[in-house]
Amino acid sequence: MLKSTCAAAVLLTVSGTTFAQNNHSAVDTSDEIEQVVVWGTEVKASSVYMDTTDITMRQADHVSDLLRTIPGVDVGGAHSMNQRITIRSMDDKDLRISIDGANQNTYMYHHMGNLQIHADILKSVDIDVGTNSVINGGLGGAVRFETKEAKDMLAAGESFGARLQGTASDNSGHNYSIAAFAQLSNSVDLLAYYNHVERENYEVGGGKILISDGSELAGTDGTVRGLEGEVNDALIKAGFDITPNQRLEVGYESYKDEGNYSYRPDMGLATDTAITNSLGVPLLWPTEFTRDTLTVNYDLIIGSHTEIKAALFQNESNLWRDETGYAENPDYTTWAAVVDGEAKNTGFNVIAETLLGDKITHTLTYGLDVIKYETDYQASYLEGGIDAAGEDATNSAIFLQDRIELGMFAIIPGVRFDEYDVNSAVVDKSYDDVTTSLAAEFQPINTLVFKASTTELFKGPELSEVFTGAGLFETANPDLKAETGNNTELAFAYGDAILGADRFSVGATMFRTNIDGYTYQYAGPSLDNVGDMEIEGVEAYIGYDIGGLRALVTYSDAESELDAYEQYSQFDGARIDRQQGDTWSVNLDYSFSNVDLALHYDVQMVGDVAAGPDLDGASLENSKDSFTIHNVSLQWQPLQRLQFTAGIDNVFDEFYASQSSRTGTSFHPRFGELYLTDYEPGRNIKATVAYQF
Repeated sequence: MLKSTCAAAVLLTVSGTTFAQNNHSAVDTSDEIEQVVVWGTEVKASSVYMDTTDITMRQADHVSDLLRTIPGVDVGGAHSMNQRITIRSMDDKDLRISIDGANQNTYMYHHMGNLQIHADILKSVDIDVGTNSVINGGLGGAVRFETKEAKDMLAAGESFGARLQGTASDNSGHNYSIAAFAQLSNSVDLLAYYNHVERENYEVGGGKILISDGSELAGTDGTVRGLEGEVNDALIKAGFDITPNQRLEVGYESYKDEGNYSYRPDMGLATDTAITNSLGVPLLWPTEFTRDTLTVNYDLIIGSHTEIKAALFQNESNLWRDETGYAENPDYTTWAAVVDGEAKNTGFNVIAETLLGDKITHTLTYGLDVIKYETDYQASYLEGGIDAAGEDATNSAIFLQDRIELGMFAIIPGVRFDEYDVNSAVVDKSYDDVTTSLAAEFQPINTLVFKASTTELFKGPELSEVFTGAGLFETANPDLKAETGNNTELAFAYGDAILGADRFSVGATMFRTNIDGYTYQYAGPSLDNVGDMEIEGVEAYIGYDIGGLRALVTYSDAESELDAYEQYSQFDGARIDRQQGDTWSVNLDYSFSNVDLALHYDVQMVGDVAAGPDLDGASLENSKDSFTIHNVSLQWQPLQRLQFTAGIDNVFDEFYASQSSRTGTSFHPRFGELYLTDYEPGRNIKATVAYQF
């Protein structure tokens, strides 16, 4: 497996006394993780490592279930259409997100997230917390999702298998999935997968929907409306082992989320109710989101020194909504329309590693990345007439990085060239930049490593929001500049069998990210550069494994502040709205191997965020309340192919919202006070049964 060379801290991925050395040989697999769970999701992050088994027990039906205990990472949004990944307060527009190599970055709609995927389909999630090399580009880091494949499902000697799974809960809905996988010949394998989710309107913690003054929202019963719908996710993936050193994999995924949903999936019921009552229009709107992703992946190993990975992809997202309900109020008949927004990402990428040298070794990582973005918008009005618009952009990049190792020292220089051509209503222009990176590592003993790195940043102006017109109603700003800057980090990691443990691990990363020419959508009449943003903070973890017990404690903090340009002095000192308070998590797992029983407990504790200036936050009250969430689960495997999992999320029924979601109170001249908070589910008891043939 080609390994990422841009980790902020070396991962503690091997049990016992062996520390996972960061040697990044293209063909060395000594530090890969033993896959002991056939159906699960492996989550790796540059800030911490979490075991596959721990993740499986969470019965994840939302990406947040997988990622919220990763230090520096959060997932805002409780609605199925609002999975909004944030890293160090930066949201998904500033990250590089891919599924099986297919780029997912699309600014569809400011009331929803830019990633829609069900957690059950995922084989692995690989996260770079922060941009620490020239390989990925972007401002805040990268998240690489990989879906499951047949060759990982079949045990030795098997040629066919199938898996059935069903999950039910008392406060979120139910789902079932079926997968079939086969080794059709010595060189061909096939996976077919289908997952169906029935989502329900859940009840919030405490059973009451409260507004800013602590009183109950009138006309509510504790259940959030506008969430009920269906998700259908299907995947077909075929693998062809051309030679022992070559593999071709072709995949097609079709994802569909539909229901009568709230108009603003990122805002709480209080806001939707206030606006609906004022306008005299429906609370719920027929909505459909689809994503079709086609990927072709090719892997090649040349001798003992080079590995090449290439991906060709097309990712098409479509958001459709029937807004003819506006016609129920004669004053808004002209607004009644069927609205359709489409975003297509097409491209290819190649990344290779070559190992050279003997006493002084060079691990070269090099490649290219090309993505074309296309958007289209159409609104067909009941009273006649059609609004239509579209935009496009192309980003092309080449990069080279060299890891130079001499004994206990390593130096990692890198260079990247980006060219970005954008044709939008805001700007029609070409941007280019050469960015560099430099890292140094010192490993005095096998179990301890220190690392310092600095990486230059570049991001061209994004296309306009698709679902509100794809630029149709935007104002041109030909002076708009690309965002640039740098990310600097200091990190260490240690792992050994000390203090009575089978494995004791500890690590921390301190960082500072500077973004020059930070862009803000609502700066004025148009998207504009409003100042220089600084984000600084820390991520840390401590792990202790002994016998059947695995314990992990993590901590993260990221604070942001804008040094505004003179013409935007009203934003001076503002933070990024998605900023979280100090965040702690504790994960405890215990395995009773003699009876095939495993127990899991995790708690997340998020501190307050004081009121203060921010960008795109609530205008009246933007402080964020602290919260503590406890989750427990157990997994029992009475037979080799039969597995039971049960758990309780939010054990103590906390009333809360993720601080990466919409929170606070705003004032609107027509609707009055709007309590924006996007409430998370209250206590949720769920159980899963899975059988693999």
